[in-house]
Order: sequence, then structure tokens, then C-alpha cells
Amino acid sequence: MNRSFTSAVLVALIVTGAIVLFILHRGTTAHPPPPPPKTRYVVTATNMQADQIIRAENLRFVDWPVTVPIPGAFTATEPLIGRATLYPLAEGEPIIERQLTAPGSGTGITLKIPNGMRAISLRSDEIVGVAGFLLPGTYVDVLVTLHTEKSPDPVTFTVLQDAQVIAAGQKIDPDPEEKPTTVTVVTLLVKPEDAERVVLASSQGAVHFVLRNGTDRQEYTGPPAILSRLSGIAQPAPEKVVDHNSVPVVKRYVVETILGAKPRTDDF
Repeated sequence: MNRSFTSAVLVALIVTGAIVLFILHRGTTAHPPPPPPKTRYVVTATNMQADQIIRAENLRFVDWPVTVPIPGAFTATEPLIGRATLYPLAEGEPIIERQLTAPGSGTGITLKIPNGMRAISLRSDEIVGVAGFLLPGTYVDVLVTLHTEKSPDPVTFTVLQDAQVIAAGQKIDPDPEEKPTTVTVVTLLVKPEDAERVVLASSQGAVHFVLRNGTDRQEYTGPPAILSRLSGIAQPAPEKVVDHNSVPVVKRYVVETILGAKPRTDDF
């Protein structure tokens, strides 16, 4: 009986070992699963600044899993050459359509003009230019002082509010140190209808800039400033012009009296 039990155990061990060897052999000879398919996206080869024109040397390719697509990314370099970046890009960053200017939109300051907007330049000086602190990226109100037909006093009113300065002189990029710069021309980003109002106002009187907080979007709706109100002296009332032609004609009465042989005439 002991021999039978021993034989059964040996057979079981042999069978188990054979099964284990079969499984191990099959596992070593099985082919590994194929790698997931990949695509090639265009990325930056170097760090790039905002408004920088893209050249071939600024680009390279990286492999990217097809299962994790990047919306708006490019798989070829040709559509990117000659376009400009809207934002700074780090080296190795995939380039996306929304990070670039539109094809054929130009270079320089034209890159900063969104669709539907206009850039208009106005003359400035050290005082009108807020002592040199009109820098690209700041926001201003535009005031004009002129004379109107309704009032002989000078009138100052706000003709434009919350306009962004996109260029100070020939400088279109903000100064990291925000150093004051005296310029004679300031370029503002405005709507087409505002550009018309500013041009008309500047042709009629003196233009001044008022620097405002970049996060302040509140609109001023107060009345314009008039010299007589500022000084506290009321304007004299205009002299009343008498139209003699409009004076009513008083009807006259004539009474004739005869005393004896002598007549007498009286007017009333």
C-alpha cells in the first residue's frame, strides 16, 4: 500500500512538473504585444518669445501616442513657417493653432490688432503722456478740451475710455522694469467707431491721456467739465435783443372838437 501511495505521489509530481514546464516554455516563446501606434507632432526646438516669427530651425518632431491626440497640433512644419507666436513657448512644447497668429496677418504691431479692432496713434508729450508712464500694455482714458457753439467757455470731456496702449513711440513690448519713457506718439487699440471720434476730437482741440488701473473696467458717465463751473463764476445771461419790428403798434384815436368857428384836434 505504501508503494502504491508513493507511486501515485511520484506520478503527480511528474505531471505537475510537466505542466509547469509547458507553461513556462509557452510563456517564453510567446510574442510580446505590439507597441501602440504613434504619430509625430511638431514642437519647439528652443524657447520662443511672444511675437517671434517661426523659422525652420525653431521646430522639431516628437513621437506621440495616437491614443492621446493633441487638438490643434501640427504634424508638418510647412503651415508654421513665417507665422508668429502669440504667447511665449517653452522648448519641447507642442505648437497649437490657438498659440499662433493667423496666416498672412503680418508682423510687428499688426500682430497685436485683433479682428474688428484698429490701432490709432495720437501725439503726446512729457506732461500729456503722464510723465513717461504710458507704456505698452497700460490702459488710458482720452480727454479733449475744445469750444462748442453752445458755450463760449472751454469744455473738457472724455471721448474714449479704457483704451489699451499697444505702442509707445516705436516700442511695442512692455518694459519688464517699467521704466518711464518719454515719447511723442502713443498708439491705442480702439474700435472703428471710437477711432472716428478720437480723430474728430483731436482735430478740434487739445488731447490729454489719463492713466487708469489695468483691472478697472468701470465706465465714467459724469458730465463734462466747463470753465464757469470749475471757477464757480456763473456765466452772464445773454443780453436780450429787442426786435423793434415785433413791438405791437398801439392804435391811436383822433377826436376833433369845434369851438365856434375854430376846429380842434386831439390824439389819444
